[in-house]
Amino acid sequence: MKALRPLLLAAAAALTALPAFAQDLTPVRFTLGWKTQGSDAPFLLALSKGYFREEGLDVTIDQGEGSAATVTRIMGGAYDAGFGDINAIIQNAAARPGEAPVMVYQLWNRPPFAIVVPKSTGIETVADFEGRTLGGAQGTPTTRMWEVFAKRNGIDMSKVAIENMAPNLQEPMMIRGQIDGAFVFNITSWFNLLANRQDPAADYNWFSFEDYGMDLYSNGMMVSRAMLAEKPEVVAGLVRAVNRATLEVAQDQDAAVEAIVAFDNLVNVDIERQRLVFSLTNLMNAPEGATLGMGDLDDERLTRSIGIVAEGYGLERAPEASEIFDRSFLPPLEDRKLTVAIN
Repeated sequence: MKALRPLLLAAAAALTALPAFAQDLTPVRFTLGWKTQGSDAPFLLALSKGYFREEGLDVTIDQGEGSAATVTRIMGGAYDAGFGDINAIIQNAAARPGEAPVMVYQLWNRPPFAIVVPKSTGIETVADFEGRTLGGAQGTPTTRMWEVFAKRNGIDMSKVAIENMAPNLQEPMMIRGQIDGAFVFNITSWFNLLANRQDPAADYNWFSFEDYGMDLYSNGMMVSRAMLAEKPEVVAGLVRAVNRATLEVAQDQDAAVEAIVAFDNLVNVDIERQRLVFSLTNLMNAPEGATLGMGDLDDERLTRSIGIVAEGYGLERAPEASEIFDRSFLPPLEDRKLTVAIN
């Protein structure tokens, strides 16, 4: 017993230390942009592999209600951070400066905003939209910025009929020929078409906003103003963990899918794997990434995009780029460069 006593004391000390360690973790409430999707992999991998905990963070991740809702959830105080649309930050920062969240790690440096049309309609150029009917969900960025798109591309808006509809009706109505095209997020609509037994690549034309003078940024990780001011070390830890996971996701989609399923075992594994690859190859691979690295953006481009959003939403004030994005928490460039090509 005397010989065992030191071991027992050591074991008791270790057990006593465990709760203390758990108490040292800083809780962070994190919201996704929507229901669990493959494009959420960087956050879910960081969670499942313990990267957040290694940074001293106890991160709780909840599903979301839309990329724009991430901003309002954080502004309302229910969440500290989340995955959402930078354009929603711009809108809120214009009206409530100093209150809107701040983007600290840009993931989608290409926008998902597009107009999709069945090839059977014969619409091959943007000029062909005239005389047609397009459907969109009122308030979404793609629909709201249609007027700017039309002006920049010489489209007579009076010759294009716009039908408002719920997002879940767009693809079915397009398939039935009730509308000629739809204002969509490509990462959503592509897979909605697959679910409706369509071939989005062979049978549809996609008019991506970025190809028609609408060079916008989109989703990334944002944090509350309160966390930014009061707990900068927590923001830095979040960014390091997500950056580490993002580079791994680009390297290993199998591990990424495992993390997604570990978080939500009800997902369609095949679809979400495809969605993950879609996000990597269509939304996270802007040429600027080769020089800026993951997580960063170009300030001049952001300023231009703020102007587009201000015009599209009729904002009274165009925020400065510094109000929208803060790169001061990014790891060094060499730690943010991909070692694989995502194209």
